[in-house]
Amino acid sequence: MNPILAEWTNPYSLPPFDQISPAHFEEAFDAALKEHRSEVAAIAQDPAAPTFDNTVAALDRAGGLKDRVGALFSNLCSSVSTPELQVVQKKMSGPLSVHSSAIYTEPGLFERIDAVYRARSDPSLKLSSEQIRLVERFHLDFVRAGSKFDDKAKAQYRKIMKRLAELTTDFQQNVMKDEDTWEMELHEANGDLAGLSDGLIASMKETSKARGHGEDKYFITLSRSMVEPFLSSSTVRSIRKIIFEAFTSRGQMNAQRDNLHIAKEILSLRAEQALMHGYKCFADYATADTMAGSPAKVSELLERVWTPAKESAAAEREALEMMLSASVSSAASCQDGSADTDADEGKQKKTKLQLEPWDWRFLAEQVRTERYNIDDAQVKPYFELSAVINAAFDCANQLFGLRFVHMPNEAGYHPDVKVYKVLEGTGDSDGEKLVGIFLHDNWSRAGKQSGAWMSELRSQGRNGREGLSPELSVPIVLNNNNFAKGNPTLLSFSDARTLFHELGHGMHGLLSDVTYQRLAGTSVLRDFVELPSQLFEHWLSEEEVIKKHFKHYLTGEPIPDALLQKMFAAQKFNQGFGTIEYAASALVDLALHRVGSDAASKGGELVKTVEGEALVPMLDLDVGAFEAAEATRLGLPQGIVLRHRPAHFQHIFSTSAYASAYYVYLWAEVLDADAFGAFKEAGNIFDKSTAQRLRKCI
Repeated sequence: MNPILAEWTNPYSLPPFDQISPAHFEEAFDAALKEHRSEVAAIAQDPAAPTFDNTVAALDRAGGLKDRVGALFSNLCSSVSTPELQVVQKKMSGPLSVHSSAIYTEPGLFERIDAVYRARSDPSLKLSSEQIRLVERFHLDFVRAGSKFDDKAKAQYRKIMKRLAELTTDFQQNVMKDEDTWEMELHEANGDLAGLSDGLIASMKETSKARGHGEDKYFITLSRSMVEPFLSSSTVRSIRKIIFEAFTSRGQMNAQRDNLHIAKEILSLRAEQALMHGYKCFADYATADTMAGSPAKVSELLERVWTPAKESAAAEREALEMMLSASVSSAASCQDGSADTDADEGKQKKTKLQLEPWDWRFLAEQVRTERYNIDDAQVKPYFELSAVINAAFDCANQLFGLRFVHMPNEAGYHPDVKVYKVLEGTGDSDGEKLVGIFLHDNWSRAGKQSGAWMSELRSQGRNGREGLSPELSVPIVLNNNNFAKGNPTLLSFSDARTLFHELGHGMHGLLSDVTYQRLAGTSVLRDFVELPSQLFEHWLSEEEVIKKHFKHYLTGEPIPDALLQKMFAAQKFNQGFGTIEYAASALVDLALHRVGSDAASKGGELVKTVEGEALVPMLDLDVGAFEAAEATRLGLPQGIVLRHRPAHFQHIFSTSAYASAYYVYLWAEVLDADAFGAFKEAGNIFDKSTAQRLRKCI
């Protein structure tokens, strides 16, 4: 029997990863989608009058097998993708979209949901606030999926959503292909490793070994966890330029994988999607279902920080240019020969270099080192990966009583993955309950999507799981990071913050306590979802946590107070750069999605299906030129580029989840500052009463 469809006999109902191959998924999806269609048809055709139980709660229960297969598939595609799996992913993207459209347009189903929706406030129904929320979310889901459209519009909408699913899959795979295939060998004898830390050099040797080049060579890839420390420390300017340009060119390295054209098609389809729902542009449509409520509110937030951030970046730039001028005579910093000379008020000749994007991180680190007498090489030995994990787990324990117990005999989908059971209670086996299963996947590798994220193999919920043992009903949560593997793996403070951030998302899923799966875990408004993750980052910066957990990995000595003070002081430098880099991406995201369908090309270019059927007019938009024009309009400081350029902006083009919503990290900063302030006001960062209030909020 197909191992995906067979009963999973693992005590915690983990998938039998070692038995599953890409070839199993088409059959599994075929069975799962048929079952789901049958379940939904039964709800729609129920002769009884629609009620909450026989319609809305029943719909929430439907699709259990589809959810199980889909969650497994999407997680493997993100974390251990292979060429064979990518073929299946491309093949299934269209059919999965068609299935979703078919569910939302099942004859008679929306009418039943709408009847319950219109009666939801009737006191005689005695619906709880959670049940009313479920009715409202399902109703909006169906409206946004086109359930109110006439038959002709429904057919067009299905085609648009199918093509969008195909294009977003192509976009993701193109970025992954560039990241997997690009590599550069560095040669110690040529001085290519100058300035690099021992940890980064060790990671480059590990990469060489993992990619089959041998143990005595040094290779760098386009993993952010390698690129950023390289750009911060390498004294070889010419190599910094090569790596920076490769990193920022992901998604457009090969004409056969041109993500800029794919992005244009996606934007054209989204503009039409919004128009069909009565909105002028996709940004209006997307933000209507957020806390912000409109693009104007988002713009107001972003522009509020933009001008101060530019002022900060200008001051930072001045310091960097002074450092660049001081080091211009160094052969290591201008090996590319790009220096030129200008007359200095007729008195003398001075050598000058223009500050370039591949200089910013390097020079910022030089200024930081000079100004605060500190660099990453001093800090990283105190943030060994296992110590950071233990610190994060301990904070979760002190806040919420959670214990992460490693299960070495439970296999994940890759040898890098560690599996934990998460318990809550007194600490003795009789007084603890199982909260969930947690899979931790921390290292970058080929076939793994870049970035960091939380996902689930099973969400929390009790509807339809009555009578199941806790092992078969608790959530199964995954955290993925992309740290450069070393021996040991030493993290920057920024990397450590990323690990805390993702565990914040993980606890959002693990601590979910709702009846209905549609409302479980991170199924909240998009600009609320980053609150738990960004809030959890605060504990990493607390001296109480640092002193307890972070010792030098060789000597066991705690971080000296002087170094700790310098570390926190140094973090304040270059914040203008970080804010500009992020906010520019958020502003460009919003601007791209404010282009409405009225900007369609007059030249007759059309977005077409794979089969060649015309769908909608293409927007009159050159995405690359648009990015450049927006950078000019915003006054993007020279030497800074977007953190995510359009060709590899997976937040907004590999999915619609963050389209017009990359701003949410800044929005959540306001919320998480207030939330952590409550702990500070309580006088204890682990105050139990405040933690319980927080738990109820998320």
